[in-house]
Amino acid sequence: MTNETKDIAAPADNASALPQEEVTRMTDDIVAALKTVFDPEIPSDIYELGLIYKVDIKDDRAVDIDMTLTTPNCPSAAELPIMVENAVASVAGVGPVKVQVVWDPPWDPSRMSDEARLVLNMW
Repeated sequence: MTNETKDIAAPADNASALPQEEVTRMTDDIVAALKTVFDPEIPSDIYELGLIYKVDIKDDRAVDIDMTLTTPNCPSAAELPIMVENAVASVAGVGPVKVQVVWDPPWDPSRMSDEARLVLNMW
């Protein structure tokens, strides 16, 4: 994947109360859940579009997510964060999920993965 902005963090400094195997499983399952969320106007999932900036898995299994939108005027601005929260909350073992929409750095097409570029024919 070419998107360097995605940051999925385990609990701080390897001093996690969660076993590494559990963190790895949760991380994989969270990414899979994020890939089920699509912007209704774009035929690619939000993860491959590069809209997810950070996923932080806490020791208590709470998950904090920083995401952005393709534009501040996105017609789906109200529903996409809720869709992300619901998708991640459905992952086994995940505690409370908090989604924050951020605008820095602003999204641009360079954040998309090769998969998204292929789907959108943006080569």
